Amino acid sequence: MLLQLNNIYKWVNSGGQRVFLLKDINLNVNEGEFISVMGPSGSGKSTLLNVIGMLDGFDEGEYNFLDESVHNLKEKHRATLYKQYIGFVFQAYHLIDELTVYENLEMPLLYKKMKGTERKALVADALDRFNIVGKKDLFPTQLSGGQQQLVGIARALITNPKLILADEPTGNLNSKQGEEIMDLFKQLNQEGVTIIQVTHSEKNAAYGSRIVNLLDGRKV
Repeated sequence: MLLQLNNIYKWVNSGGQRVFLLKDINLNVNEGEFISVMGPSGSGKSTLLNVIGMLDGFDEGEYNFLDESVHNLKEKHRATLYKQYIGFVFQAYHLIDELTVYENLEMPLLYKKMKGTERKALVADALDRFNIVGKKDLFPTQLSGGQQQLVGIARALITNPKLILADEPTGNLNSKQGEEIMDLFKQLNQEGVTIIQVTHSEKNAAYGSRIVNLLDGRKV
């Protein structure tokens, strides 16, 4: 078992009332699964992804990741855990504008305190795999939306994460690029990487082995 959410609740207080973002979520994810999370806007999909990715806390329930009780971990330990095992692919890229494409890709490897030669090889590999070798010295603002998305995905995959969390991963890509990314995810999944994606697209959801539907913060 890679991760387990038990009775997870998350809420915000608004005008003296609790507004639930997640309600009694139970989810078991085995290593090697490919899960698609679907549901209308505001159903809690991105919140769920952020909770699984340890970027967001929750108010009630238990979360176990690789036999660690995430709900009991200190912030620092949690950050170490997700940096080590989780790759994030966001629709909003989150690239660092002051860094070149090359430096953006290298960043997660620096966190892992990897040797220079090893970093060089991995970055070269990623640039090659995503056909962005010619873009390595450019800054994110000099790239199109689609290219920024590709760099964001390359950066998420560069550390060989155990789990990839993808929020609308093909959102800004044309259909050909989108298909290439989904095929890449499928290939990674076949190599044993666990993937949880949030998507509106039936076509993208079909790449997964299981669909989780959310409505108003609940699984339906």
